[in-house]
Amino acid sequence: MSQSMAWLLLMIAGALDVGWAISMKYAEGYTRAGWSVVSLVLLAAFVFLLGRALKVLEVGVAYSVWTGIGAAGTFIMGVVLFGESLSAMKLVGIALVLMGIVALKLA
Repeated sequence: MSQSMAWLLLMIAGALDVGWAISMKYAEGYTRAGWSVVSLVLLAAFVFLLGRALKVLEVGVAYSVWTGIGAAGTFIMGVVLFGESLSAMKLVGIALVLMGIVALKLA
C-alpha cells in the first residue's frame, strides 16, 4: 500500500471515529438498538482502517492524527447537532489541534 493510500485510509478512519462518537450519543448508553448497531459497525470500520494505515504509517504520527481528527470533528458535530456551547477559547483549542494535525502530516 502506498503512503497516499494509507493517509487516505487514516482520514476516513478519523471521519468514521466522528460518526462513532455521535452514534454513541444517539444510542443513549446503548439502550437504542438501531443506533447501537450503527455505533458498533462504525467502531469496527474505523479500527480496521486505522490498522491498515498503520501497516505503512508511523504509529505515533498516525494515531495522533486520527485522534485529532476525531476530537476536532466530534467537537464540531457536537456544536452543530446538539447545540453544544462554543466559545473563543474552544475555537482556539480546536485550531491548535488542527494545526498539530497539519504539522504531523508535514513532518
